[in-house]
Parts: sequence; C-alpha cells; structure tokens
Amino acid sequence: MAEPHVLRERGLAGPGERATGAQHAEGELTARERSGPLLDRGSFSEVEQSRRHRAQGFGPEAKKPCTNGAATVEGRAVFVYAHDFRILGGAPGEVHATKIHEVMGMAIAVGAPLVSLKDAAGVRRRLERAHGFRAPRPAPTGTGPVTERRPSGSTGAHPWDARSMTGSRDESDVPEPGRNGFGGAAALSRAAGEGSVFSSSRYVARRQPTAADAGPRPPALTASAVQEVLDGLPGSAIFLVPLTGADGEVQDFRIAAASPDALDVGGRRGKELVGLSVLETYPSVLGTALWRGYLDVLEHGVRYEGEPFAYEEVLAGIPRLSRFTVHANACQGGLIVSWVRLDSGEREQRRLEVMQRLGNMGWANWDLVRDAITWSEQVYDIFARDPSLGPMTLEELPAHVLTEDLPALAGQVRRLLGDGQAIDHTFRITTPHGEVRHLRIVAEAEADAHGSPVEVHGFFQDMTAVQRAKEQLLERDRTAVAQQETLTAERVLAARLQHALLPLPQQSLRLAGLTVDVAYQPLQQGINVGGDWYSAIELPDGSALLVVGDVAGHGLDAVATMAQLRFTAKGMAITGTPLATILARLNTLLWHSADRAYSTATMIMCRYEPSSGILTWVQAGHLPPLLLRDGEARYLPSPRGVLLGATTAPRYDSSAIRLLPGDHLLFFTDGLVEAPGELLDDGLDRLARTVAERGAGPRPLGDVLDALVDPATRRDDICVLHVGV
Repeated sequence: MAEPHVLRERGLAGPGERATGAQHAEGELTARERSGPLLDRGSFSEVEQSRRHRAQGFGPEAKKPCTNGAATVEGRAVFVYAHDFRILGGAPGEVHATKIHEVMGMAIAVGAPLVSLKDAAGVRRRLERAHGFRAPRPAPTGTGPVTERRPSGSTGAHPWDARSMTGSRDESDVPEPGRNGFGGAAALSRAAGEGSVFSSSRYVARRQPTAADAGPRPPALTASAVQEVLDGLPGSAIFLVPLTGADGEVQDFRIAAASPDALDVGGRRGKELVGLSVLETYPSVLGTALWRGYLDVLEHGVRYEGEPFAYEEVLAGIPRLSRFTVHANACQGGLIVSWVRLDSGEREQRRLEVMQRLGNMGWANWDLVRDAITWSEQVYDIFARDPSLGPMTLEELPAHVLTEDLPALAGQVRRLLGDGQAIDHTFRITTPHGEVRHLRIVAEAEADAHGSPVEVHGFFQDMTAVQRAKEQLLERDRTAVAQQETLTAERVLAARLQHALLPLPQQSLRLAGLTVDVAYQPLQQGINVGGDWYSAIELPDGSALLVVGDVAGHGLDAVATMAQLRFTAKGMAITGTPLATILARLNTLLWHSADRAYSTATMIMCRYEPSSGILTWVQAGHLPPLLLRDGEARYLPSPRGVLLGATTAPRYDSSAIRLLPGDHLLFFTDGLVEAPGELLDDGLDRLARTVAERGAGPRPLGDVLDALVDPATRRDDICVLHVGV
C-alpha cells in the first residue's frame, strides 16, 4: 500500500498536461479549476480524497474525474461536487457516485446548500473522434439549427441517441465503434425497438421503485470524513454514532466527530467531546424528550427540532443549570446534532446590553462598605471617559459638572447618600473634548438594619439629543409665535387697506344718469386679499368713469399695486387725460416697478358722456364687457391692448358704443367665469346665457351672481360692475 502522503499527492494531482491542454482548448476547466473561483480561498476540504475510480482501459486521466467536499462561500457552509471531461458519458461509476451520494447526505443532514458542476466534454470528443462528425451544439440566438455531418454510409440512428450514451458502473462509458453494433442496420433495428416512437412501452407509466428494488446501501460515512465536514461549520454540532446492545436496540450514542466551536454545559469544547458517551457524560438525558427524539430520528429519518429544555450538571460540587435548543438530523446511520445554549443569565445580559445601547444609558453601582464603584461600558461612553482610568469617584464629579448645575446636584447627592431617598435628576457635564452633555441620573440606595445606605445602584442616561430636540422645538415655537404676530398685524393692515380702497363690498350708485351696481367678493379675507378692484366716479365735466382691474397675485404686495393703479388712473382721468394714454402711462409705471413679482395687471376703463350716450372704452388684456340689449346678450369687440407691465412699447386703442335706454352692461374679472377643468370660452358662454335669462330683472346683478357663483368651488376673487341705462 502506498504511503499516505503519496496517496494525497495523487488525490491532488489533476489530469495530464496533454489532457488538460485539450480541455483548455475547448474553453473548459478541470473539476478542481471549475470549483475554485466559486469558493472562499483555502476553505475547500475534499471528502474521501484517496478513493479512486476502478474502471480500466481509459488511461490515467480517467482515474479521478470527480472532486467532492465541503467549503464556504462568503463564510456560509456549502457542499460541492464537480465533474470534468474524464466523466465519460455522464456516468461517474460506483466509487465516485458513492462519494457524491455521501456529499449529498452531508448537505441534507446539516441543511447546507449543495453545488453541482458537471462537464460532458469527454464523451463529446470521443464520439467526434470515433464517428467523424461534429457533435451538435446549441444554435446561436436568432439562427437556424446547426448542420451536422454524419459518418459516410451511416443510415441508422444518430450516435447521439440517448440509448448510445448509457453507461454502466465501472465500465466503459462509451463503447468503441463496432463493439456493440452502433450505427447501420443494427442501430436502425434498435431504434424501432423498445425506445422508439412506435413502442408502447415508451408510453406505459413506469412502476415506481420500492424499497425492495433498491440495491445495497453505499458505505456509511467514516468518522474522519464527517470530521472534515464539521471542521468547516460554525456553532455547536456533533456526529453521534449509535451503540446497540445484544438485542439490537440502541443503548447509547458515542460522539464520533465535533465542530471546533462545539461547547457543552461542562465547558468541554471541540475535540474534547470526541469519544464521549452521551449517557455516561449526560446521564439525565435518558428518558427525556430529547432522548426519544434521537431514537425517532434514527428510526424514521425525520428531522428533530426540540423545545428549549433545562439541563443541570454538577461541576466541582456546584450545580449548573443551563437551557438548550437542539436539532437532530439522520446522517448515514448516525445523527448530526446541533444546539444553541440559552442560559437565562446570558440572555438577560444580552438584553441589558441592547437596552443600554438603544436607550443611550448605562448602569452604575457603588458599594459603600468596600468603597467600590462599578460602571457598565456604556457609562464610560456617556462620560467620554477612558475605561483604563476606571469609574469616576464622587470627588472627581464636580470638576466635570457645569458650575450653575452644581448646587442642585449637591442637594440630590445629600438626598441619596444622606437620607437614603431615590433620586431622578438632570444635570450637565463637560467632556474631556469640551462637549456639553445633558445627563440624567436615576438611583436608589439600599440601607442596613440601622437605615444607613450601604449600596447605591442606578443608571446614567445621555439626554443630550432629547434636550437638543426640546430646544429646537422651543425655538420653532418662538418662531411660530413671532410669525403669528406678524401675520396678525399684516391681516389688520390688509383689512384696513381693503376698506380704504374698496369701502363697500356691494353698493349701488347713480352716476351721470346711469345705475351702477358693484359686487366685490375676495376669495380669502385678511392678508391673502386679492388684486381685483374697481372704481366708479363722476368726473368734473359730468361724465362717469368706470374701471375694473385685476393685479396678478395675492397679499399685501398685490394690494399695494392695486392701490397704485387705482389712484393713478383716477387722478389722470380727472385731469382729462385720454383713456389710451392713461393705460400707456400705467404700463410704464408697472414696468419700472421695484417688485417685478406683482408688475402685471389687466384692466378695462370706460368714460360715459350722458349728453350723447356714448361709452368710450379701452382695455389692457382684460375680458370684454357683456351687453344685454332687447333680451340678447353679446360681448363687445375688444380694441387692441396688451396687459399692463408685459412690454415696454405697448399699443392701446379705444372703442365706442352708443348706449340705449334699457341696455345693461356688465364688467367683470375672470373669477366670475373660470371653473376647474373647464375652458374659458365655456365659462363665457355660460355667463352670456345667464345674463340673457336673468340680467333684466329687478336685481340683475344679484340674480346673476346667485346663479353662477358657488362659494364651495370657486377658486379666485370676483369683481363685477353692472351698468343700467
């Protein structure tokens, strides 16, 4: 028998240089090369490395075509087996099939992923050499099938017939041509036989194999093979081998392999567990649900997941109680057992650590008898103190507390240590880095029989983030109050401006023989008053001036622009300035306004002379007036005019119409006709129909507004001026 190191070298050796070169020329890798990039570097551990193929007649390259074992991928345990071109026809043979079966069993037993990497290049090349044709390969995407060349004189089945690729264990996977009648008439007769399209046996449902049909089970895993697998697993896991009595019943289990991190209640770890008997080491397990679970898994192969249970072991005369959860899986006649220790003390410690971290707090204890102070790690972080300095003494504390907080903190210390009363107090410290932190201390004292404190325990909590959040909220509250006061003042000012500019929201006037009704309905009150406005006055020459305008935007700035336009237009009209000239000068005024955000406006302005009944009017981007005469409503043609503030060189023309007794004329802003999701023309048509129906009644303006305005849906200010002759 060869020396172990020789066998190992053979196991690690790949195929010959010539065979490997041919494999690389095909763009393929060997089994070991293929699995390498997938696995973590240095983590692969091969199972049954020395076992070799027993097939004869294929040369040395067919001796080890499979690589099987355990490894990790990104730290996670996996099992892997890889074929290469030396697997001829896809049949690995008994030895390597057994190894693959063992790896599969290991993966199932521990619940780890199984990776399979296969290559049938060997059979492809052998068939190509034997039959002189190019083996079929998948056609490129979007092209037709690849043309094949058959051997000359061949009229039989294609050598790639599935039946021709069937191999037996430890025998030649692909026969040499002529040995078994491949090709020609023999292949044709074979194709017409049992496996052909016309064979009924091809369509009859096959009988499912039963346990009686199964052949002999593969050899059980050796302890060394299992140990190789467990060496790559984290946590606590062992392999148990059953020990049976004379009657064949399981009497005990022996630990045959253990993971390196396996740790039992007695502190035994890894290899120290190997060889121990379960009942001799843990006698109280007998008869428990765990023991019955082991036997059930061994008999039925069903995975066991035990409920947490307590186990007590006496070490050095001291009883130790621990809690565990255990999982068990059947594996090649034995059990793979894994467990997690759930000691209550450890759980509580973990919970305490999590609570301190999430709450940004840490516990502290002061034994007044021994004068020993203990801090948790979190307290050192709270005080930004180097743990090597140890806990801060009471004498050191004042040097870190802000001076203004010292008197109150001193009173709390006297209450805790002098009177033995519990405290809950917040104070500020300065860290060694100069940062001011807000800390909370909650503590209580335990007293002796005489009522004197002997121990103090409590916790510190860093409240800096909470305090900063409170300060930010207070600052926001102060800002909000200041803004509220500003808004209130602006509302008052806006209301005063509104009343100064538009004294009455609705009124009726007699001007130069005309009846003028006015309605002004802002969308919002107070600071958000809009820019709609009107003016109706009698000029010194006895004529009437009627104006309706709409400034872009809302608020105080819009009101200011509205006032500027209203009073400027009124002043120029009183001096006799032509209407078109007034609009041109108002445009220049807005164009040079300091606040361009509110520098555009629409406007319609007219002058009525009672002696002639002539109404002359101009407009700057405004909607035309609506005339109701003899029951028919129509819009007057608009003269040229662009909105105010839009351009430096506008042109404004005027238009004139003679009003007749009984005529009604309506001036309005766009809020009267605009509606969400509707075209402006539709709104204008609706207004014309409504005026034709209701505009000649006893209260024409009120009837029209009642019919058109819905306070719940309107989106803009409304200003309407009705003129009756």
